Amino acid sequence: MPRDGKMVIRIGVGGWVYGPWRGVFYPEGMAQKRELEYASRKLSSIEINGTFYGSQRPESFAKWHDETPVDFVFALKGPRYATHRRVLAEAGATIERFFASGVLALKEKLGPINWQLMPSTKFGPVDFEGFLKLLPKSVEGRAIHHAVELRHESFKCRDAVALAREHGVVIVLAGDSDYPRIADVTAPFVYARIMGTRETEATGYSAGALDLWAKRAQSWASGGAPGDLETLLPSPARKTAARDVFLYVISGAKERNPAAAMALIERVG
Repeated sequence: MPRDGKMVIRIGVGGWVYGPWRGVFYPEGMAQKRELEYASRKLSSIEINGTFYGSQRPESFAKWHDETPVDFVFALKGPRYATHRRVLAEAGATIERFFASGVLALKEKLGPINWQLMPSTKFGPVDFEGFLKLLPKSVEGRAIHHAVELRHESFKCRDAVALAREHGVVIVLAGDSDYPRIADVTAPFVYARIMGTRETEATGYSAGALDLWAKRAQSWASGGAPGDLETLLPSPARKTAARDVFLYVISGAKERNPAAAMALIERVG
């Protein structure tokens, strides 16, 4: 995904419609219909949450495309009807409907899809691989990049990492949360969601914590791996080429998340 071999670090938040951001992140009195326009010029990516709960109209995707800068990219959460089920490998029809729902109207601004599993979903190698095989590498000629958010501790094992790597699917790194932190790089990009912002910090995180996450993002983007994050499988013997990095400030003290994201953007340049 890197452009012309250059590393690209994209940082943002989840969604853009949130009442407590008005008058704090969004200027007082700004019309709600202009919030995406404003947010997309302060951040470099946004993870769309609405696609997790239900289908969006093709016209909405086209509108979001047109309201944002040329180099802006959206990540999308895959529909819960695909991931919140007893048998993941039976989600094929739901996945097909999702990609036929209009998401391609985002055009070049369509970034990775985050397939978030239920916290109660345990690792089963056959079912997990069956699900990974359902994720299309391209749709209508457009390359599609996938990430899986694994929220049960049983996924923190070598076999799960090996399967994700075999199928070129990213394992979402859960930062500063109670979910298992799996730091192995399993595809040509990295997807991190950090969840530790605090109300007592004006920028959500302390300066030291922001410096640390910025350093980690730069390490991933340059083709390396942060030395302070333990992995389950050995890294490739040779250094990988530059990678795209998607980092979202999620949950925690949500009203502080835009400030944290902007502070990280400033640090990574």
